[in-house]
Amino acid sequence: MDETTLWPAATKKAIKVGPDREVVSVYPYRSSCPASLWQSLITNAEQELTFAGYTNYFLWLEQPRFGATLRRKASNGCRVRFLLGEPNSDLTKSREKDEEVALTLSTRIQVTLAELEKIKKQPGIEARYSNGHAHLSVFRFDDDMIVTPLLTHSVGHDAPTLHLRRQQDDGIFDRFASHTEELWKRGAPVWGEERNG
Repeated sequence: MDETTLWPAATKKAIKVGPDREVVSVYPYRSSCPASLWQSLITNAEQELTFAGYTNYFLWLEQPRFGATLRRKASNGCRVRFLLGEPNSDLTKSREKDEEVALTLSTRIQVTLAELEKIKKQPGIEARYSNGHAHLSVFRFDDDMIVTPLLTHSVGHDAPTLHLRRQQDDGIFDRFASHTEELWKRGAPVWGEERNG
């Protein structure tokens, strides 16, 4: 007899069959999510890279030659999008008071903007400001996603982190993807008039 016949409850526990099958990994902190996983997800994405973190600052520090990678991805037809907080908004100032760290949110956003400025002429790379994702970051790599809900009085690298992979319609992956698309629609272009990439 096979294991599923002998131990059906144990087998069901070991094999994800419901909505939780979209959860690949869980990390107590974003900083404990391996940089190699981020690099693999970025490298393997072919159609879409969406970075909807409030600052996205850490990506430029942790991913070698990140700007060159994004340029290459966009030139090969991958859509590259950044959704950022506005550096001088009231929401950013409020979060800075909550975080109470020396390297402020506005400074981290400005670093990302400076890096994006270097690659903005590459068709396919877009950036928008949004005030709707101050406490949730969603990073999409085709059908993989990393989601970090921000906890009160903590910075992004301390946020619990989920690695999701799309397995079904209207699952948890699609819910976060729809949320990000709504924020993108409402966002204001970083570089003035939207460019067609």
